[in-house]
Amino acid sequence: MNLRNYNIYFHTHTVSGIIISLILYVIFFAGSFAFFKSEISNWQHNTPNAVAQKNQIDMNRVRDSMAAGMDLYGRDLYITLNDRTRRMVVSATVSKDTTVKGRGGYFYMDAATFQKNDYRESYDLGEFLYRLHFLAPLNVIGGRGFPFGYYLAGIVAFLFLFAIITGTLVHWKKIVSNFYVFRPWEKLKTLWTDIHTALGVITLPFLFVFAVTGAYYLISFPLVSQPVAAYQYGGSTDSLLNATNTRITRYDLAHRPFQKAPDLNAYFQDARKRMPGAKVRNIVISNYGDQSMRITVHGTNPHKNFTGTASVVYNGVTGKVERFTPLEGPSSYDKAVDNLMYTLHFGNFGGNTVRILYFLLGIAGCIVIISGVMIWLVARKKKSIPERKRRFNEWLANIYLSSSVSMYPVTAAVFIAVKLNPGGGRAFIYNFYFWVWLAVTILLILRRNIYKATRDCLLVGGLLGLAIPIVNGLVTGNWIWISWKNAYYDLLFIDLLWVIMGVTTLVTWVLLVRKQQGKLKMALSLSPS
Repeated sequence: MNLRNYNIYFHTHTVSGIIISLILYVIFFAGSFAFFKSEISNWQHNTPNAVAQKNQIDMNRVRDSMAAGMDLYGRDLYITLNDRTRRMVVSATVSKDTTVKGRGGYFYMDAATFQKNDYRESYDLGEFLYRLHFLAPLNVIGGRGFPFGYYLAGIVAFLFLFAIITGTLVHWKKIVSNFYVFRPWEKLKTLWTDIHTALGVITLPFLFVFAVTGAYYLISFPLVSQPVAAYQYGGSTDSLLNATNTRITRYDLAHRPFQKAPDLNAYFQDARKRMPGAKVRNIVISNYGDQSMRITVHGTNPHKNFTGTASVVYNGVTGKVERFTPLEGPSSYDKAVDNLMYTLHFGNFGGNTVRILYFLLGIAGCIVIISGVMIWLVARKKKSIPERKRRFNEWLANIYLSSSVSMYPVTAAVFIAVKLNPGGGRAFIYNFYFWVWLAVTILLILRRNIYKATRDCLLVGGLLGLAIPIVNGLVTGNWIWISWKNAYYDLLFIDLLWVIMGVTTLVTWVLLVRKQQGKLKMALSLSPS
């Protein structure tokens, strides 16, 4: 590579990386926890998963619960199941018959109790971290109708793709040799460079996949997020995504009511038999109560077909199967691409092992971002750089890193907060998380010491992380051994996750403090008496 191209790639990598570093850190940190969205929700509400109940769930009762206070005629109904939680998502569109009053609805329903709550009532920490990872809280800046947060996250994902490609090109010749080099006792820039290169190579496929899939979702999806539709679904765009999904066939309303209520249980169980090995993901009832009614059951199994979806379409009047697509059947290009993007982005193809690996790689991505900022800062502390520019660089890096490292103790603190107030909802989580995060960030910025900021956030975050399972046991009685005994593995997972994270960060804190003390002793020994 000639010098001119090298400089172009190097500066493109540096500029794009430093511009997006803070936002990208937020995306990766929150996104790492978002892989366990369902488990976090179950843990907060102390509602362990009930998979067996969902296999035998009374779908007719689900439909009747949806009908309470709503005329279902002419609406498209969606029932979405999740094998990691007993909470189902149920939604209804606006009726295609203009004489039927009322807008659509979007609810969460408990598969065990059939209790129905709207989106705002059901908002919890799992939902918050999931939406924070694509900056949904920033949508308020653009007002209703302009999802500012989505577009910003999409642009960041797109710039991140540039940073990955240019960074690979810059290190291409030495990418293998440098991967095996780690010099923790060398000068600071060398240390951060080694960390950045080694972790960058390890996480390269993961980061590339997330840059591509993130840009795909976050730039394309907001195009359909119109204000009226979002309003119809209680402020959530999840049901809107179902309503605008090209994989779902639209049927015209015949305007001829069909009085007999369909037996959804029979359709549900019959579809399960016709799709062996597939997990039922959702049931769609199109044009409910009309002669044109169709009932579609979708199922997936990434182990058998990575991008395929099985489906059975029933005539809602005659009960006969109109179309059956087996799991092994071919998929159209748009369905295959959409399924591929979804499966890769959320890690749904390998169970808990893949999600844990994704989590670790996401945290490693956060370290890559921080090390990149430190390389940028250390490289600009040269005496040849004017004092004014050096102060600006230190000020900027201090803001970036203070905002980043403070997310760890704040996230640990919010886990304790929602356990003490599990029904606080969105307002409570927003106020607690963002105000505490702002306060801690300002204190760290004013302190103007990156080492102490990192050290103290590791200590506080580690202690709070170890306190999380203790608080859970005191509040709910589900101590780690109780969750293990009762097979509450989703609740147990969150407790153990924080125990491991707490111990790891405290060990890191000890090593960091010892290294700093060693440097001080060496400096004192070399100083003249």
